[in-house]
Amino acid sequence: MNSLTAVSPIDGRYHKATQHLQDYFSEFALFKYRIFAEIKYLEFLSEKGIVRKFTGTEKASLESIIDSFSLEECTAIKEIERQINHDMKAVEYYLRAKLIDTSLKDVVEFIHFGLTSEDINNIAYAMMIKDYRTRTAIPHVLDKIKYLSDQYASIPMVSRTHGQPASPTTLGKEFAVFASRLDIQLKQLQEIKIRAKLNGATGTYASFKVAYPEVDWISFSKEVVASLGFEPNLVTTQIEPHDWMAEIFHCMMRANNILLDFSKDMWTYISMDYLKQKAVTGEVGSSTMPHKVNPIDFENAEGNLGMANAIFEHLASKLPISRLQRDLSDSTALRNIGVGFAYSEIAYSSLLKGLGKIEVNREKIKADLSERWELLAEPYQQVFRRYGVVNAYDLLKDLTRGKGVTKEDLHGLLDRVNIPNDAKQRLKELTPEIYIGEAGRLAKM
Repeated sequence: MNSLTAVSPIDGRYHKATQHLQDYFSEFALFKYRIFAEIKYLEFLSEKGIVRKFTGTEKASLESIIDSFSLEECTAIKEIERQINHDMKAVEYYLRAKLIDTSLKDVVEFIHFGLTSEDINNIAYAMMIKDYRTRTAIPHVLDKIKYLSDQYASIPMVSRTHGQPASPTTLGKEFAVFASRLDIQLKQLQEIKIRAKLNGATGTYASFKVAYPEVDWISFSKEVVASLGFEPNLVTTQIEPHDWMAEIFHCMMRANNILLDFSKDMWTYISMDYLKQKAVTGEVGSSTMPHKVNPIDFENAEGNLGMANAIFEHLASKLPISRLQRDLSDSTALRNIGVGFAYSEIAYSSLLKGLGKIEVNREKIKADLSERWELLAEPYQQVFRRYGVVNAYDLLKDLTRGKGVTKEDLHGLLDRVNIPNDAKQRLKELTPEIYIGEAGRLAKM
């Protein structure tokens, strides 16, 4: 496929940022996960004595079907699907054909034994998300923000509340806020239990029980699902209800919202000239203004994080709802899981690129802060309160609110209040640049 003819920018303009997701979220990957689930199920039937024991050679031949699964093999399944109009049944027919001329021909009737399509599909999608979760780029973004937090830990700057100058902070501490928030969500993302089910057409294990009444099929189901690394969901309708998926999507949305917030702050710091962007030779920032170096990476991240969350929001609200035992509307929605993760990965790639191009404009930050003596109204009034100065807040408000204040103005007020000399001296030594509290420590936590 030529990227220029792709309908979606995921497979077109942003193909380089998303091509690794083909291993998890493409239709080819879905079929490979289905093949894996079917074969593992058949092997489990053998291990538990439902069918005869397989030899080492037979096990190896089954595993080779998974390992050698290719686009050509997948195309063969798609041809079967075209004829019968059922993708899951096509997998079963494909595997039957693979085994019918081998020593395993006597067990072909146990391929997909007792199962409904959802038994395999829910495991396939669980594997899909499990594999992605171990390879998401969120940790790389987190590591970069943590690194810059450490690098910028001691750079004091004016903070902003309501867009107005507020008590000083350090640039590193502001980065650390986002790192701390993102770290919490990443840990939660990794801890969410992925659940799967294996219980037949309406979740009653009925056909299993009729065929083999002597087998405890609930325990069997539990063992199969657990062996694949998932939490068994034993009580379901025909479909696994996807509640765990909603947990994943909501966690991704929270992580993306944090990075959306971060992207907007980065954009703002660039607009304030606190951060500069390294100009890349040959790049153009504007079709008409040659001087422009636009914050396009952070803007790109902002747009794609929004797209990702729109998909996740729909999937999180749609997938857990199904009429009675099931309806098929979840099937088509599930095929778009990769879209949400793809837009997320595009954003993460843009953020990493943008963070790799920024540098601190120390002169601008320092000049802005050194002119803000009014920011010391807060510590002055706190010290005044400590030593019993009446109406300390109002004294500082009258002196500073909405006004330009100098060092001399503050020191003049100090000379007029009755507080201990050592407290006066401590305040006279205080400057906007050093009034940063524990910001430096926090930036390195």
